[in-house]
Amino acid sequence: MEAIIRHITDNDLYTFTCQYYILETYPRAEVEYTFYDRNRTVYPQGFAALLQEQVNHMADVVITDEEIEFMSRRCIFLPLWYFTFLKGYRFNPAEVKISQNAEGQLDINIRGKWFSTIMWEMPILSCISELMHTINGDVDRYDPVVEEKKAFEKSVQIFGSGLVLGDMGTRRRFNFSHHEMVVRTMKQVFDHPELYAGEGMTDASGKWTGKFTGTSNVWLAMKYDCAALGTMSHQLISFEENVSGVFECNFNVMKKFSDVYDGDNGIYLYDCFGDKVFFSNLSKRMAMMYKGLRVDSGDEFEQTEKIITKYRSLGIDPTTKQVCYSNGLNIDKAIEIHKFVDGRVQDSYGIGTFLTCDVENAQPMNIVVKLTRGRITELREWKDCVKLSCDLSKNLGNPAKCAYLKELLK
Repeated sequence: MEAIIRHITDNDLYTFTCQYYILETYPRAEVEYTFYDRNRTVYPQGFAALLQEQVNHMADVVITDEEIEFMSRRCIFLPLWYFTFLKGYRFNPAEVKISQNAEGQLDINIRGKWFSTIMWEMPILSCISELMHTINGDVDRYDPVVEEKKAFEKSVQIFGSGLVLGDMGTRRRFNFSHHEMVVRTMKQVFDHPELYAGEGMTDASGKWTGKFTGTSNVWLAMKYDCAALGTMSHQLISFEENVSGVFECNFNVMKKFSDVYDGDNGIYLYDCFGDKVFFSNLSKRMAMMYKGLRVDSGDEFEQTEKIITKYRSLGIDPTTKQVCYSNGLNIDKAIEIHKFVDGRVQDSYGIGTFLTCDVENAQPMNIVVKLTRGRITELREWKDCVKLSCDLSKNLGNPAKCAYLKELLK
């Protein structure tokens, strides 16, 4: 089968921003990632071999001058030397072990230097998703006219409802071409409100009341000359917990991340060990240094009130801070949150699967790749890395450690 991943930047921006952070803070760190299928999907016989073939193809993927030019122009927080590093980077298939048990379930383990293995998460997930939709016949049934019409209608609803929103759907997309169509359509609708807007959807100047912020997929951002979205992922905090403890890991990641980026990339993903431990030691200096927070678990309305209360307790005006909501949203839920927020913070939204895999007669995957073990150098002992979040269903990692930390954080 031909290669699914053809571009090194067919990946989310946070992969690159986290990679640079790792090079600056833990260049000798080694880690393991584990694949989780929350639906316990039974994959068809031979699926592991098909996925291994895709992994092997990726050894030939290299970054181009065009990709480097775009990233150096639009991602100014990344230094020029980092692009020299990317020129030399190669995917190493030996880091990935794939097997399939007798029941058909997948077992995927990724192990190696952290700065290298971090690049596998998005490609592996998007390959699994696209392979399954191909094998299941979803691609053969795909109606481009129907799906493009749906993408236009969603875009009009988004921008006409005042949502500030971008695509975050690389990991569980239907396939690459559908993902590209969605981004192209959103950009086209946003750039030409006069063609699609109805009464009350635009402001006095004829512009949408909402805004297209871009896409997390760097290659698509380059192709359609829009912003690449993303700052950090849970794995930075999950790893740090083994270095500085659960009560201090958020503060230390905030400090290290702000040092690495000199204040840029200022949206912090705060829920790795729940909101209580984060808000308990959020300092005013860090709260002021970061542009805002990302809500990726828990009840959005409850989290909004907690964020506003915390900012006010620190003497910070919440209306000066951005809050990005990204917890498995669809458009109706985003509009509901937007109305609830009512200007009390600068709300923005990232939608993934509902944009890139809401396809007729196709069932989206519910899959993730998460950091599960790590050590700061090759000479140290391995330690389990876990993620608790504000949703019990999203807890991942060693069950005994998860239970211990949950008890500790009561």
